[in-house]
Amino acid sequence: MHVAVAGNIGAGKTTLTKLLAKHYKWEAQLEDVVDNPYLDDFYNQMERWSFNLQVYFLNSRFRQVLQIHQSGKEIIQDRTIYEDAHIFAPNLHAMGLMTNRDFENYSSLFQLMESLVKGPDLLIYLRSSIPNLVSQIHKRGRDYENSISIEYLSRLNERYEAWIHGYDKGKLLIIDVDNLDFVDNPEDLGSILNKIDAEIHGLF
Repeated sequence: MHVAVAGNIGAGKTTLTKLLAKHYKWEAQLEDVVDNPYLDDFYNQMERWSFNLQVYFLNSRFRQVLQIHQSGKEIIQDRTIYEDAHIFAPNLHAMGLMTNRDFENYSSLFQLMESLVKGPDLLIYLRSSIPNLVSQIHKRGRDYENSISIEYLSRLNERYEAWIHGYDKGKLLIIDVDNLDFVDNPEDLGSILNKIDAEIHGLF
C-alpha cells in the first residue's frame, strides 16, 4: 500500500509522515531536502536555479515511486511527484522564474514519468492558512526558508487548492491543520488516525 502526504511548505507533512509511519509500522519515504544540492542556491537566486531544482525533485520522486511499487511494502511518502508538476514548477513559470523553454521541457519530462506510475492508494492533503504556515516555518528555523515571501506561499496555496479540487488519482483525505496540534495533543492525532483508518479499511 502506498499512502502519500501532500501540502504547502510548513503544513506539517514530514512530521505527520513520521508519526503515521511509527503508528502503522509503515516505511517512511521522506523528501530529499538535506542532500539536495540545489536548495540553498535556489532560495538565493530562484531564476537561475529553478529548472535545476525542479528536475532534481522530479528525478528523486520518480525514483521513489518506482521503488515504492517494486518493494511491495506498505510505504508512506512525504510529498508527491504531482505537487512538483502541478504546483511548484507552474508557479515558478508564472512568476517569471522559469523560462517557457525550461517549463515545456520539464512538463514533457513529467508527462512521460506520469505515464509510467500510478497514484498513491490514499492521498492525505494538509490544508493550512498562510498565517499558520508562516508560524510553522519560523518555528523550525531553516536558514534557506527565511527568504520565502507571503506572496510566494499564497500563490502555492492557491495552486494546491486548485489541484486538490480536481484530484482524481485515488482516494483523498483532506485534513485542516490550522486548529490541530498532532504533535503535542494525542486527541488531535487520534482524530486523524480515525479518519485514516476509515479510508484504509475502505481500500480493501
